[in-house]
Amino acid sequence: MNFLSEFNIFNFSKRIKRPLILDGAMGSLLEKKGLTANDSAWSAKANIKYPEKVLQIHKDYISAGADIITTNTFRTNPYSLQSAGIKDYKKYVKKAVELAKEAKKNLPVFIAGSNAPAEDCYQVQRTISRKQLELNHSNHIEALVEYGCHFILNETQSHFDEIKIISEYCERNNIPYVISLFFDENLNLLSGEKVTYVTDYLSDSAVLAVGYNCISDKLLLKLINQNNLYKYWGFYLNCFGKNAGSEKVCSISVADYLVTIQEVINFNPAFIGACCGSNPEFIKAIKSFLDGRIKH
Repeated sequence: MNFLSEFNIFNFSKRIKRPLILDGAMGSLLEKKGLTANDSAWSAKANIKYPEKVLQIHKDYISAGADIITTNTFRTNPYSLQSAGIKDYKKYVKKAVELAKEAKKNLPVFIAGSNAPAEDCYQVQRTISRKQLELNHSNHIEALVEYGCHFILNETQSHFDEIKIISEYCERNNIPYVISLFFDENLNLLSGEKVTYVTDYLSDSAVLAVGYNCISDKLLLKLINQNNLYKYWGFYLNCFGKNAGSEKVCSISVADYLVTIQEVINFNPAFIGACCGSNPEFIKAIKSFLDGRIKH
């Protein structure tokens, strides 16, 4: 089947009577192993320097039950790599997609091409021009499609102008895509717009699903209680606990993560995964929980 079509993979969630299972963290796992860079390339260099480690993480998530694996391309976009002194971004994108395809082989697993904000995903003030944004996203998305991703997972998006650029490019080129949002305690994007403003905008688009990622469990519950959700929606939460400061001090337990899933499952998410701080054990537990619901 040609997945680069109008077919919405999230229809599968109805057929199999459970949400699709997205994988968990890649970058923070590589970071924990000391395999990331201290510049804007972050996890991207691991595709070339430590491909066997990236491949094994993909395989571990598939073994844990993931229906969707995400390419290690969160920081392979042209702007990030150029800022780190790397010109050939396509080399890093190609290798990342090849590793995901090698892990998938002939298994019924979808490959999501990760496309992050051009600048740091928690950055409030824009420092690059609209033209730079357009070129960054068009070139990165084009490469992800060229090398074989089934759809583009535009994740941790927190600026409305960037979301519009991504959405319009994917629409013009008939590229299947998901927009996954990051927002603050007031349910606003970092650019100031309400989350509902974005979902209203996307309601007239061909977006496959709207996601929410790298937020806390409390913030997800606040969103659900105060907003109408897009018909296909999903989440993958930040699994790092935090103290009164800004340092990451521990991970949320798998058991606590499942408590949140139990609280929101009746709102019919189309996909569930885990974000920063997670590992294959989270995905294994999600799969076990969802399978148990089907049996009962």
